[in-house]
Amino acid sequence: MTDTPSNIHATAIVVGSTGLLFMGPSGWGKSMLAFACITEAQRVGMSAILVADDQVLISKHEGVVVATCPASISGLIELRGTGIVRVPYVASAAMHYAVLPGNVSGEKRLPPDGERTTIINDIDLPVIRLLANTPVPLAALLAKAPDIG
Repeated sequence: MTDTPSNIHATAIVVGSTGLLFMGPSGWGKSMLAFACITEAQRVGMSAILVADDQVLISKHEGVVVATCPASISGLIELRGTGIVRVPYVASAAMHYAVLPGNVSGEKRLPPDGERTTIINDIDLPVIRLLANTPVPLAALLAKAPDIG
């Protein structure tokens, strides 16, 4: 395991067997997009569950990026305009992609091939770029992608 886990501002979920780490500026809609991915994936018959919202402890174990939820916020997700709600969760899971905001201006419509982002120190993940208003079924289907970094 990478020394002490680092606490980052993000939301982590698992769709199927793929871990998605939603990262981006405050107000981007990380929690709501992650929650929408969970509910839409479940609607189409896929398994999906929260790992952590707002605070995610990130570490690396044998080359795998692991997200863990601080005990004080286990099973809680903040949905803007609704408040904090309790949902099913897992305490930790492997993360496979970092979900980052896409370019709203449309200038760079396609991200570079093989784009990766540094999460903390020497921990990085391949990137999926989404706009906050991306159709959720698309986001859920991306989690099924067999090409894991």
